[in-house]
Amino acid sequence: MRVFVYEYMTALGIGREPGTPEHGMYLEGRAMRDALLADFGRIEAVDVLALPDDAAPVESDGFEDLCHGAVADWTVVVAPETDEILFRYARKVEGEPRSGRLLGCSPGAIGLTSDKLALAEHWRAHGIRTPATSEREPTPCEAFPVVWKPRDGAGSTDTFLIRDRFELASALAGREAGRPMILQEFVSGTPASVAFLCGPRAQVALVPATQRLSTDGRFKYGGGELPVTPELASRAVTLARAAVACVPGLLGYVGVDLVLGNEADGSSDFAIEINPRLTTSYIGLRALADFNMAEAMLAVASGREIGPLKWKPGRVRFGADGSVTTPC
Repeated sequence: MRVFVYEYMTALGIGREPGTPEHGMYLEGRAMRDALLADFGRIEAVDVLALPDDAAPVESDGFEDLCHGAVADWTVVVAPETDEILFRYARKVEGEPRSGRLLGCSPGAIGLTSDKLALAEHWRAHGIRTPATSEREPTPCEAFPVVWKPRDGAGSTDTFLIRDRFELASALAGREAGRPMILQEFVSGTPASVAFLCGPRAQVALVPATQRLSTDGRFKYGGGELPVTPELASRAVTLARAAVACVPGLLGYVGVDLVLGNEADGSSDFAIEINPRLTTSYIGLRALADFNMAEAMLAVASGREIGPLKWKPGRVRFGADGSVTTPC
């Protein structure tokens, strides 16, 4: 069996040079790609393929040639949702008769989850707690604080916490002109995530993690830590499982972002986003896993049953750049 791992930033050389605006996303992408290559490479009878990242940005990366069934049986796509990038690559795999199988979410699922306004409306229709969301522009008369962010963004780009009219003016001046944005109520609590291995027969929850976000009002992702306390873990998995259960077409590795509030009964917990692709949490989870994450992902996506997942004792802290440490 051959598995093609395609990571957008490294394949095209975007952000490869330090100091470029995309360098942080490049480091995240490279860390995820290298982790997948190592884990798939440890599976017996699996050959894993990837594109090199030792060149300047390129126009064509040969993606279509490598994802064909004659070359790869499965294709994993790691790419940002912005501007339908992830959607287009997934559609290339599913829409090409010669292609192998997409080890990832369907284009329909990617389209829904990448559109943060559509997902919020979908969740509300299915009774999932999520912040009030609209596509209007914030005004000085808002019930501050509010969050203003891209409708299809990734990596917290152009994301603003607006606490008063002065921060509103800064956000209006600083955001990318012409980019579709959404306005959300701000909910306080602990930022967390739950990853799932999704397949046709099961959606297997992994160990929940807390997230480290910047405190400058821009929500820049700095990594996370796991595991969380049993009480928070139970609440996080309950909400995240409901959030993914109502979205058809999820397959492979899927991440759910949450905010866990102060109420012990979970009544102030909110689902924020679904990432229909591998996320940096994979780096931390694989360090704590007493099994091969890629092998389990492939098994679940193939519809095979897997036994209870075993986790090592201890705690793991991981950075957005792929670094892993063990806190004292």
